[in-house]
Amino acid sequence: MYPHPTTSQTQAQQSLSNYVQQQPHPPPYNLGHQPQQNQNLYPQLPIPQQTVTGQGHTFNSYATQQGQQQQPQLVTNYNPQSQVVNQITDNYNGHQPSQQNYYSSHQPQQPVVNYTTQGTYPNNPAQGQQYSVQPGSNYNPQPQITNYNGHHPQQNYYPQQHQHQGVSNDFGSLSKAIGGLSVTQQGINKIWGNEAVDLLKQRQILPPTGVKPPEIRFQHDYMNSINCSPDIFRCTLTKIPESKSLLQKSRLPLGILIHPFKDLTNLPVIQCSAIVRCRACRTYINPYVYFVDQRRWKCNLCARLNDLPDEFQYDPVTRTSGDPSRRPEVRSATIEFLAPADYMVRPPQAAVYLYVLDVSTNAVDTGYLKTICDILLEELDKIPGDSRTQIGFITFDSAVHFYNLAEGLSQPHQYVVCDIDDIFIPCPNDLLVNLQESKEILRQLLNTLPTKFLNTSDNHSALGAALQAAHKLLAPIGGRITIFQSCLTTIGPGALTNREVTLKNIKDMQPVLNPTVDFYKKLALECSQQYIAVDLFFINNQYVDIASIGCISKFSGGSVYQFPNFHATDNPTQSYLLEQAFQRYVTRKIGFEAVMRVRCSRGLSIHTFHGNFFVRSTDLLSLPNCHPDSGFGMQVSIDESLSDLQTVCFQAALLYTSSKGERRIRVHTLCLPVAGNVNDIIGSADQQCIIGLVAKMAVDRSQTTSLVDAREACTNAVVDALTAYATTQNSLTSVSLLAPPNLAMLPTYTHALLRSIGFRSDLRVRMDDRVHFMNQMKTLPLTYLIQSIYPDLYPLHDVETTVRNLCFTF
Repeated sequence: MYPHPTTSQTQAQQSLSNYVQQQPHPPPYNLGHQPQQNQNLYPQLPIPQQTVTGQGHTFNSYATQQGQQQQPQLVTNYNPQSQVVNQITDNYNGHQPSQQNYYSSHQPQQPVVNYTTQGTYPNNPAQGQQYSVQPGSNYNPQPQITNYNGHHPQQNYYPQQHQHQGVSNDFGSLSKAIGGLSVTQQGINKIWGNEAVDLLKQRQILPPTGVKPPEIRFQHDYMNSINCSPDIFRCTLTKIPESKSLLQKSRLPLGILIHPFKDLTNLPVIQCSAIVRCRACRTYINPYVYFVDQRRWKCNLCARLNDLPDEFQYDPVTRTSGDPSRRPEVRSATIEFLAPADYMVRPPQAAVYLYVLDVSTNAVDTGYLKTICDILLEELDKIPGDSRTQIGFITFDSAVHFYNLAEGLSQPHQYVVCDIDDIFIPCPNDLLVNLQESKEILRQLLNTLPTKFLNTSDNHSALGAALQAAHKLLAPIGGRITIFQSCLTTIGPGALTNREVTLKNIKDMQPVLNPTVDFYKKLALECSQQYIAVDLFFINNQYVDIASIGCISKFSGGSVYQFPNFHATDNPTQSYLLEQAFQRYVTRKIGFEAVMRVRCSRGLSIHTFHGNFFVRSTDLLSLPNCHPDSGFGMQVSIDESLSDLQTVCFQAALLYTSSKGERRIRVHTLCLPVAGNVNDIIGSADQQCIIGLVAKMAVDRSQTTSLVDAREACTNAVVDALTAYATTQNSLTSVSLLAPPNLAMLPTYTHALLRSIGFRSDLRVRMDDRVHFMNQMKTLPLTYLIQSIYPDLYPLHDVETTVRNLCFTF
């Protein structure tokens, strides 16, 4: 509840108002956040106007798509081969369901407008057009709120002065007046949803509906409706500071998190002879470009003028020529292209899967072989791929075992190579077989593997030699290697020792968080060059040195999974988790020989990358495999002033080969407004995205300096953010810890991160568990990352309601 102004406070307000009226110049006080010039301090309050002109806008003229009264007929030469492939391609099995009409389900939410062309191109808002709101339209301005002086809060109002009056020396009266005004300011903040939260007094800070990502608001609603989904692309600030000094004043980190290969249910897929891109910065055409006329467009990243091909005038849905802004490329911020031959350096590779399984005594005792073999038998027909898909198996203990699965054999033949220091491939042509043609012999192998090594007494692990053999086998074609490991590598290349027993102090942890040998990193770089990704499954009940072995996945674009203390019968929880994870792993969508590049507007630069990949050039990330469960983070810096820009954009382009052998490009575009006021910057912060980026930065700090420094840096990030916000407030209360509503959960998230198994300041956490958690912080998409550090709780006393709410949510 908020107190109403008392009689004395009202008198104080009137006293200060009379004092202000007597001054010849604006008072030297920031009364209630006086807005700066040309800055929109209250972006949620639209000012009703009779006409809205498009003069000077630098974005795509989407507002003319509805309510047009004059539409010229554009006669152009078009390519009838251009077509839109309307299909839902993102499913776990790689199949393509029935087509859906993209335009019927993706109409942008735009205000109804009238326009007059005045002899100019009708879709260009910068050439004299005027738009007026129709009566009865969807334009519903919010009620205007007046401030304590009776004027609109967006107006820079100063009373007209004629002569200088003496300044009163009664500063006690002035202080009382300011104290009275704080009540009025609190009321305004409450109305606008910007009310400060006192973390020392308010116990319930978690919203009943959960923490939602902040909305990105532009001056025009239609720009909000076409922006990239926050589940795919998010920035720590939904308003970009116009200068580096303003960013430093806000004390907030600037970065982006992206989930580029997320499972999508309705993704427009475009097939055309030429993909329209900027000639200077190679940006793909997107909803935020500016059409100068029907033949030219201006890039929204570098402002370069480009020509439109004749094919772009053709609407493949209506099969008519017309407005280029009707093309699906400029109607959706997430889109996928079928790449022409110009985007291929070799024919698209086939889907190749190689499983490398630990069959030492420790691994066999866990019973994991039966679990994964049963899942492969069940999902063999659902593995993503086409008629060229290949599969193979290798097992290892102190030796490496290969399996001949050639067509025509009555049963699989096993070859054992004991020379692990100089590994070679026996019968290389028969170790990888076509999945469709060899299903029967594959089923025989999967049925016999769980019992084949039951009586083994070999407790050694030659993982390094098995990895070298797998690399030699896949080097000519590329593919995916899946490793199952249960114990420390003890013999052969890449042999390791137990470093956990030597750790006695938390301050000495930094060397143990880093690899002890460079064998796995060097092999990972060789795999990346051959478009081979390595995924690791650890089913360990002892130290296996994930910090060293995990490098094979980190630099090859792979994934790391851990199931500590796994046992198929004695630990049913871990057994269930492995079943669920491996079943999704086998059937989820996958992309091969992928590369990703993230571009940004001029004045911005990306300087640090987080995730599993290899940086091939300055901003090109090599991803031999991409899948829907991996995310990436990038830190952004402001190099030049952005004061001349209204918006900035980020664009991520992922080029990959689908499991069906198609070369595709998935493009995501994120547009954000530019702000010049520190209050706007702090009010636009995304607390979940901030903690996601801070967690990634903390992992790097732990590995380069120490865990103690990383924990301190996380705490300082929260302190800096709240201190910057406190300096913008006029509250005279000394015993308070104020936070804006959009950052109220940041201290809680940070506290949860510091208490997690990755950043806990004690030695009771096993080193492999700590390292694995840090790996997850670097690679998980933001949604899964938040669940890892701050999981949801569900009431069990009302199970039916809980299940019903979960079904409704998902």
